[in-house]
Amino acid sequence: MSTDTPKFRSLLDVTKRFPDEQTCRDYLAKARWGTKIECPHCHSSEKIYTFQSGKLYKCGSCQKQFTVKVGTIFEDSALPLQKWFMAIYLITAHKKGISSLQLHRDIGVTQKTAWFMLHRIRYAVRTDSVNRSPLSGTIEADETYIGGKHKGLVGRTTAKKAVVMGIVQRGGRVIAQQVTKASAAQLQPIIRRNTKKGSTVVTDDWGAYSGLSHTFNHQIINHSQKEYVRGDVHTNTVEGFWALLKRGIHGIYHHVSKKHLDKYVDEFEFRWNSRKAKDPVRFSFMLNDCEGRLTYKGLIQK
Repeated sequence: MSTDTPKFRSLLDVTKRFPDEQTCRDYLAKARWGTKIECPHCHSSEKIYTFQSGKLYKCGSCQKQFTVKVGTIFEDSALPLQKWFMAIYLITAHKKGISSLQLHRDIGVTQKTAWFMLHRIRYAVRTDSVNRSPLSGTIEADETYIGGKHKGLVGRTTAKKAVVMGIVQRGGRVIAQQVTKASAAQLQPIIRRNTKKGSTVVTDDWGAYSGLSHTFNHQIINHSQKEYVRGDVHTNTVEGFWALLKRGIHGIYHHVSKKHLDKYVDEFEFRWNSRKAKDPVRFSFMLNDCEGRLTYKGLIQK
């Protein structure tokens, strides 16, 4: 997907740039397909017929009809695209995220609808774990615990907390995901799968990282001995990502269940990886990632 980056600095600018549904449809069509429309059913781009001034299409190959929203996070949504574009702008403009309660007030939808919209947007920007390129250079790896403070629970315990594993390339991307426990069997495969062999990997002295030296230049910072920086050996970068994640979860969302935690991790991974982009550019990034459908039933099922 690619399209021109809209220029706006406020929610009012968004409504001026996208004043009606047709303007939104035209922009989304260009973002998805460029100059050549592709059928979302059979992926053919030959003999696509346009009806109702661009609102409806029909594929000459499979004979199925479709709209620009089919195959995207907007499919089967009764909301106008203008409200979706407003929501995407707001989630990009709020540096620590936006709650469903705030979004429902800002764009005039129910809180339940706003909650579902936010999860659809998180679904769109989730990391492509299959096609993403490995990290290289100097990598920092660490794990953190989400779930607040509980009396009597200290250290690396998962009794009432969720574990999130993260690896970050200095000056580059972060990759993070929820794991069930901070063991070598769970942490090391994530590092090996997403890091180029021979890279420098910096971790603390947690035993689950023992053995990484067989594949990487493994540097250890001894947190248990109150050592936090030794020249270039530190985990300050990944700690910065944890700070961003926790400010959002504790300050904006207040409580996140283990069931949905990975979706919020996806959101903050996207925020970190697009941190140098301005709001309109990040808006385009999100809109360009709108492929894929998440149903409400699929979201709430156990």
